[in-house]
Amino acid sequence: MAEELVIHFEKLLTRVDGLLSAVVTDRDGVVLLRATAPNCTPPFTESALGCTFALASDQASKLGLKKNKSIVSVYGAYQLVQFNHSSLITTFVANSSANTGLLLELGSELESVTQVIATALHERQSGAL
Repeated sequence: MAEELVIHFEKLLTRVDGLLSAVVTDRDGVVLLRATAPNCTPPFTESALGCTFALASDQASKLGLKKNKSIVSVYGAYQLVQFNHSSLITTFVANSSANTGLLLELGSELESVTQVIATALHERQSGAL
């Protein structure tokens, strides 16, 4: 099943023009799944992105607007679109010219996939105790 997920994530890179990387981490930043385009630079694939998002998301949720679901960060040449999917964080790194709306839609579609991963992790951790 892990191979199928990797293949699925690699196909995502071809679905949206400008998408360079798709990474799923836990809230501590441990990379669980990664697909990266050959032209993606290493700093964008670091696990610190997940940890930073978790902290920013928790702070944004304190604004009184309920739980934060996603954060979009746009820089000069790149954009990060990050999603809070239960106990997992999905991060997309794309060129700044990539269609942000498509990335947001793609993240919503992936919620069911990340739920499967989260359930499998929970079951594995429960069995290890």
